[in-house]
Amino acid sequence: MRRSLWQTSAVLLAVGALVGGTAATASSETYESRHGNQDQIRNVIYLLGDGMGRTHVTAGRERFYGAAGKLAMERLPYTGAVSTYAVEKGGKQPALVTDSASSATAWSSGVKTYNAALGVDSYEKRVVTLMEQAHAAGFATGNVSTAEITDATPAGQFSHALLRGCQGPVYSDAACLPKNADGSYEAKPSDATLITPIAEQIARNGTADVILGGGLARFEPDDQQALKAQGYQVLGSFGDPALPAQTAASQKVATKADLDAVKGKKVIGLFNRGNLTVERAKAGLPAGAPEKLEPTLADLTRKSISLLSGRRDAKGFVLQVEGAQIDKRSHANDADQTLGEIKAFDDAVAAAVDFAKKDGHTLVIVTADHECAGFNIIEKNSFTNAEAAAPPVNSDAGNPANNSTPARSAGANVKDPARSGGIVNGTGSQDPKNFAPATFRTPDDPAGVVDGSPQASLWLTYLSGNHTGADVPIFAYGPGGEAFAASQDNTELYTKMYRSLFRKAPHQH
Repeated sequence: MRRSLWQTSAVLLAVGALVGGTAATASSETYESRHGNQDQIRNVIYLLGDGMGRTHVTAGRERFYGAAGKLAMERLPYTGAVSTYAVEKGGKQPALVTDSASSATAWSSGVKTYNAALGVDSYEKRVVTLMEQAHAAGFATGNVSTAEITDATPAGQFSHALLRGCQGPVYSDAACLPKNADGSYEAKPSDATLITPIAEQIARNGTADVILGGGLARFEPDDQQALKAQGYQVLGSFGDPALPAQTAASQKVATKADLDAVKGKKVIGLFNRGNLTVERAKAGLPAGAPEKLEPTLADLTRKSISLLSGRRDAKGFVLQVEGAQIDKRSHANDADQTLGEIKAFDDAVAAAVDFAKKDGHTLVIVTADHECAGFNIIEKNSFTNAEAAAPPVNSDAGNPANNSTPARSAGANVKDPARSGGIVNGTGSQDPKNFAPATFRTPDDPAGVVDGSPQASLWLTYLSGNHTGADVPIFAYGPGGEAFAASQDNTELYTKMYRSLFRKAPHQH
């Protein structure tokens, strides 16, 4: 099934990469006059903290640098906000809370689409991506993630799928075909790429020259053969082609040592069979654990920049870098690991900015695809509504119209001891009913204050285990960075990056 799907659609991929633009075209009447230094831009580095809302940034700053400190991303001169909503199929109704796939399509291709869609619009039609356009125009390209490289955010730049779950290694209707209202599967599309496993697309379309991340289990030995035929150096091994029934056993993950040694124009390195290991968990593993050999996101960022910037045969480069585990640990409401992943992502931002400062022709953009889990900083020694016996009351004696509706008893906002046994990373951590905040010391706290104590100043909690519809922050550095110092929609990010590279507005489909 895999080969026939690819062979049917290879020409469509090649043509799509050469076709200009998307449906999102911004007005250009004053753009060149306001952003004339765009001519200085040769490289774009787009860093994405998956699930990273404004509070994630604030909490990361306070945890590691104190209230008056700043993360590397917060030191960038241009700041703004990004709206993130998606649309339902057909585009007639907004979906106010996006997933990573529809959001990735928005900044990669400039169109709103339905949740779970990658590289297609809300009518299930292919849209070209910025990375495809850059590659076809002679730029070097790179895609880096701490997730599986087939996951939604990285996949949005170099694949096209009706459903994000169509990652591979094998095809199935359940993973690759949307369902109709009656529960039946839609008919297979005429563009077979859209139901070709993402791993197979990545291994054959050559869209990214440097590919670094996780997800080795998504690939097969013939994918490695296809990559090598295109000139890629493959770190580790995708498995022995002579032992197809034993692919998993014969696969070998790449290591940091492999990464450090690699040279060349085209490289793929997959450092875990699944997602890369969160930094907090990696630190707690014994010295001989294979996960200890994984590079950090900052390592991946520095190496990819080195490989791409060394290409003298390219016009410049386009690099996307994702800190995926901020989102994944927020889904799990794990504040400790969430904070660690924010710091790991910010270290990657620092590496990118360090290069940009020396280069002088690189635009760095730092943002998120959506906020995850309603991350909140609450007052020390307070509690959340999830711990309360009843929701809080509002009583306004001067204007009864402001009173709580439905009516609630006065003093109802009290802690219910049956629902919370203490601080979640402290004495109550083993209580399954514990809804309490997680507490962390900061550099501002007195000596002796420890994580998990009531004395720790940073109290963190979550609203849910899912995404929210909140706008996300954006930070930029370098020539053209001022274009992002605005309140903007995520589709506008595509348009602005396209202009930075090509000095013109994208064409409409």
